[in-house]
Amino acid sequence: MKDILDAIQSPDSTSADFASLKLPESYRAVTVHKDEQEMFAGQASRDKDPRTSLHLDEVPLPELGPGEALVAVMASSVNYNSVWSSIFEPVSTFAFLERYGRLSELTKRHDLPYHIIGSDLSGVVLRTGPGVNAWKPGDEVVAHCLSVELESSDGHNDTMLDPEQRIWGFETNFGGLAEIALVKSNQLMPKPGHLSWEEAAAPGLVNSTAYRQLVSRNGAGMKQGDNVLIWGASGGLGSYATQFALAGGANPICVVSSPEKAGICRAMGAEAVIDRNAEGYKFWKDEHTQDPREWKRLGSRIRELTGGEDVDIVFEHPGRETFGASVYVTRKGGTIVTCASTSGYQHEYDNRYLWMSLKKIVGSHFANYREAWEANRLVAKGKIHPTLSKVYSLEETGQAAYDVHRNLHQGKVGVLALAPEEGMGVRDQEMRAKHLDAINLFRDASAERTDQHSRNV
Repeated sequence: MKDILDAIQSPDSTSADFASLKLPESYRAVTVHKDEQEMFAGQASRDKDPRTSLHLDEVPLPELGPGEALVAVMASSVNYNSVWSSIFEPVSTFAFLERYGRLSELTKRHDLPYHIIGSDLSGVVLRTGPGVNAWKPGDEVVAHCLSVELESSDGHNDTMLDPEQRIWGFETNFGGLAEIALVKSNQLMPKPGHLSWEEAAAPGLVNSTAYRQLVSRNGAGMKQGDNVLIWGASGGLGSYATQFALAGGANPICVVSSPEKAGICRAMGAEAVIDRNAEGYKFWKDEHTQDPREWKRLGSRIRELTGGEDVDIVFEHPGRETFGASVYVTRKGGTIVTCASTSGYQHEYDNRYLWMSLKKIVGSHFANYREAWEANRLVAKGKIHPTLSKVYSLEETGQAAYDVHRNLHQGKVGVLALAPEEGMGVRDQEMRAKHLDAINLFRDASAERTDQHSRNV
């Protein structure tokens, strides 16, 4: 690994130098183990601890196939799917690997007794397989997490509709929380030159997901002037939705859970912010009964913030806890677009408010290659910025996943892989200087929060 890192850090390294590097027989990777799938049996989701299920193992280098690339991972990040993998919910990811392994001789590589997780990376191409022409060893890249086979016609208008569509590092093996990752070459995109390795790795999954969900015609098709209700607006996903709304001339109504998170939204440029904890919203009377009076109270609060208007779009991802309220507060003819269900998959809402008001519920999942490319292009142009708040080492990935699981974080949580320290990999200092405050916004807020906590203690 030292030779690889030396080549990456040398300004004189050429593509030929990278191509001639001897690859290691093994590398370090964050894994879950198949024989531990039942370790949390009987525990509530909240009590399941990723620090006990995530391992840092030495694993053999996978065989490189046609249309694939091996990438030296400088940095990665933790997404909620990393949490799901670590607590074996909603199902163990080994079921995904077993199914994928039955597809072909090549995909059998993925069906292993360990699963290397992680759906983001920034790094450097080490090798490419037969049929790869767009990328070469030495290219600095980020990767989106869409893995498709495209042997069916279903996916050729929108690759997310491919019957064999999977999320790399979640439904496939050899993910990004490792020193080396195996990807399909069509997952690769240019690394934004003004960002460090850890900053460049942070947007990937959530940035692309928010782009499709909110901006793309496959999602809500947001336009200028739209009122957009964004749940968890300072979180890993919502922080990008907030930026897209602001950059696209829409009016985000940001829902958060603390004064600190409200402050971050205002620092991003949002004016309408609701602290749901401070205002005491309780959308469920008990486990089985929602409270429509709380929906109406939220609707009234939104109209106070918008000058009497209802929201055109609701950016939904909490799921069960908020979905009834989301359907209610959307304007007549508006759109509720949903990409996840972090508070529960069984959604309940009053259909009268959907059917009689001609509202639409749109399901959205990650992004196709074009959407991911466009989302990354906006980052590269400095229109959308990383929301990185804290960075961990590869050895500390369990703690990073724990923080995301318990919502102890803001924005995104990064993980250094081969990068020995933060701040490396910046190639365009002039552009970086123009956007430094925005790049550091979430880091600065996290540091301020830590300082405040220390003073209070």
